[in-house]
Amino acid sequence: MANKSKKYQDAVKLIDRDLAYQVEEALELVKKTATAKFDETVEVAVRLGVDPKKADQQIRGAVVLPNGTGKTQTVLVFAKGDKAKEAEAAGADFVGDEDYINKINQGWFDFDVIVATPDMMAQVGKLGRVLGPKGLMPNPKTGTVTFDVEKAVNEIKAGKVEYRVDKAGNIHVPIGKVSFESEKLVENFKTIIDTLMKAKPAAAKGTYVKNVTVASTMGPGVRVNASALTK
Repeated sequence: MANKSKKYQDAVKLIDRDLAYQVEEALELVKKTATAKFDETVEVAVRLGVDPKKADQQIRGAVVLPNGTGKTQTVLVFAKGDKAKEAEAAGADFVGDEDYINKINQGWFDFDVIVATPDMMAQVGKLGRVLGPKGLMPNPKTGTVTFDVEKAVNEIKAGKVEYRVDKAGNIHVPIGKVSFESEKLVENFKTIIDTLMKAKPAAAKGTYVKNVTVASTMGPGVRVNASALTK
């Protein structure tokens, strides 16, 4: 462990804590300060000037990153008949109805995302207590409750990420891997920021984007100049 903390301390020395970097520079530093032996995920954390307790300031949705996330998501689709066939043809990893509901009730979670057709939601809704706390419940706002299962599966496989403001007004979203070229990380980063800007609630007052930080899984956070992003 001593070796790891030394690496981390050396990485921290490369970052000026008092400085908010331009996005390109910030992501270069994230790549430079990632010291783990695995290909770390790069994540952006955004602090928003919203009150998540108010219904009109809830921010939630999904966006397809132009360069994906570097991770292929395992998709479970709840559908019947032709829609089940459509899901299979689109490349869903698991497709079914009651059989998978029973499996989940017994503790099976070998998937990352659930898509459900609207007619299945009465049954899937019964899993709310199990899926809700894990953030796995399908939702129309994120495009995971839909009859267009082909589009939903294709987008998830292409690198669709969900974002949701937490109780403290923060949003955390993965934007790729440390091994990505800097330009690809920058492009994914800008896609997230643009999406959040468009999602700004009319009721939000004052500074909307308060703080932006990028970091790798095990690396230190690097502050990004938020004011430069929102012009």
